[in-house]
Amino acid sequence: MAARERTGSRPGKYRQGEAPAGRAAGPSIHAAISRGFVVGREVLVGSVPGIVVGYNIATFGNFVGNAYPLVVRTALGVTKCSIDELSLL
Repeated sequence: MAARERTGSRPGKYRQGEAPAGRAAGPSIHAAISRGFVVGREVLVGSVPGIVVGYNIATFGNFVGNAYPLVVRTALGVTKCSIDELSLL
């Protein structure tokens, strides 16, 4: 069995400086804004209350902006969230 060629990256990770087509955070952020998730809005992360404090524009790492476009501050700390994890208050 031949060894796999290593590229120095893991599946699901993006290298800095790369923005693969369809992976930009812009469309996800615009979708969140159009659903009412604007900065300063009170939300629930599950059952934990929080406030939207910003938008995640990351194009690489574990929490990329197209999957987790919202940054929310709760009593437990700051987290990146998807639209599906939140509900408006």
